[in-house]
Amino acid sequence: MQEIQASEAKTHLPRLLNAVAMRGETIIITRHGQPIARLIPEETARHTGKIAAIERLKALRATLPSVSGEELLSGRHEGHKY
Repeated sequence: MQEIQASEAKTHLPRLLNAVAMRGETIIITRHGQPIARLIPEETARHTGKIAAIERLKALRATLPSVSGEELLSGRHEGHKY
């Protein structure tokens, strides 16, 4: 965990954001030696969003009729003009 003064963080914000996003680092921003903010990766929000999307797909799949592989293959040319 890296600590950095607020004035220095202001100057180097793009570099700090890159360290958080690419390397998963946590950075504490201090003012007069006291912690005032923390930069952390946004993994929790992304992970929660992925789980919600998976749950929505599972719910959708449960509403769809079950189709066998043979049915899919037999219907692939249905409606084609030869």
